[in-house]
Amino acid sequence: MAKYERSFTGDFADALRFCERTIEGGSVSISLEERSDQSVGDVRLAIRAYERYSYMGGNRVSLNLTLAGHGNQLYVCAISTGGSQAMFFKINRFGEEAFLETLSSELDRYIESSR
Repeated sequence: MAKYERSFTGDFADALRFCERTIEGGSVSISLEERSDQSVGDVRLAIRAYERYSYMGGNRVSLNLTLAGHGNQLYVCAISTGGSQAMFFKINRFGEEAFLETLSSELDRYIESSR
């Protein structure tokens, strides 16, 4: 498992579009498996579950994206899992880390350029 978390200020809809485009453009084997969009009062929440094939591990890995927003205060959490072929412990995390890096490095640049 690999995890990326960040709080920042920005526009919720724009940040969500950026995350979706960045993830979906990262590989030809990426697929959006499920999505949920909710609002509770003035808090917005978007959850996305993606999968892709990991050539290094010869299996599929998942990336779950959560974006929460209250006004212009945003929080993102992305967690990638899978990729190991061992039964009791993980021996290969390359696919997880690479999938997460697809988003994290680009989102860091997006946040910094928005300041």
